[in-house]
Amino acid sequence: MGRKARIGITRDLFDENGVSISPGPGPKRLDDVPELEWEMFPGYAPEVNPEYARGFDMVITFAPSWTKKTLADNDQLLSLHRGGVGYDMVDVPACTDNDVALFICPAAVRRPVATGIMAFILALSTRLRIKDKIIRADKWEEGREKYPGQGLTGRTLGSIGVGNIGHDMFRLARPFGMKHIGYDPFISQEAVKDIGVELVSMDEVLSQSDYVNVSCPLSEKTRHLIGEKELRKMKKTAFLINTSRGPVIDEAALLKALEGGWIAGAGIDVFEQEPTPADNPLFKLENVILTPHSIALTDEFYVTMWKVIIDQIEKMMRGEKPETLVNPEVWDRPVFQAKLKKFREAIS
Repeated sequence: MGRKARIGITRDLFDENGVSISPGPGPKRLDDVPELEWEMFPGYAPEVNPEYARGFDMVITFAPSWTKKTLADNDQLLSLHRGGVGYDMVDVPACTDNDVALFICPAAVRRPVATGIMAFILALSTRLRIKDKIIRADKWEEGREKYPGQGLTGRTLGSIGVGNIGHDMFRLARPFGMKHIGYDPFISQEAVKDIGVELVSMDEVLSQSDYVNVSCPLSEKTRHLIGEKELRKMKKTAFLINTSRGPVIDEAALLKALEGGWIAGAGIDVFEQEPTPADNPLFKLENVILTPHSIALTDEFYVTMWKVIIDQIEKMMRGEKPETLVNPEVWDRPVFQAKLKKFREAIS
């Protein structure tokens, strides 16, 4: 009988007392796999301490960044399993160069984020935030007379990005009777036939939509994809929702748009700097709803995340290639295959 597989978990997935922040069993689900043992990292930093990653075959991670420094000179580490879907906090080329496979969990975020987008749309259309504030200030009549909502029937919902999350958002929006348009250079019209989306240019999404959703990954090509020029193309009555990554939108330009009435309002879950500073001028605006990059963090998210990651780990233990491998080129590299073979021999 060989040793058990060694699984590390970054400290951000636990509170200050070392208790899992995940609703439900969380990492205790790993205890159902007798061939492995797991351990929480001893500390947390925005960039993973390379010493914390040593001694593990695989690491489950969420918030911290993984850099060349983090990954260097670690002959044991086979894979990183990130709880979300974005991976801009991981140096993917460094993973490949160091023969480390990177996996993500699209299934965990699909429905929670899509639901969060719809929550923003509904809250913005009904002017929920300002009405809540007004009634708490004992201004009943003002709340009824000055702040009428906007119905969704017949409005246009547009999305920049119609992949995993954008697709599910349109599916959830179907009962509201809206027109669906989207921009995504990586998918075909046939791929969105089931949700009734017409693929158009990004300019058309911006100029025609009453609600513009942004659901695209962060890359050098998408950094500040939405800036002053793009915001000025939107209707003055339109709302912008961003649950992807903060730097996809130029935050300074968004502030000007919200203050200047270029657009009616916004729902923002992600920021250019996170945590965003306490003096962020967006906090002073009444026409924006803000959440701390947390719209996806539901019980549904965590339960699915752990299920997917455990499945990935078990496949690695069997020598099988799990789905959602971000850097597929790593799999056939001789050094990676040698590491995988050595690992499987050690645990057999």
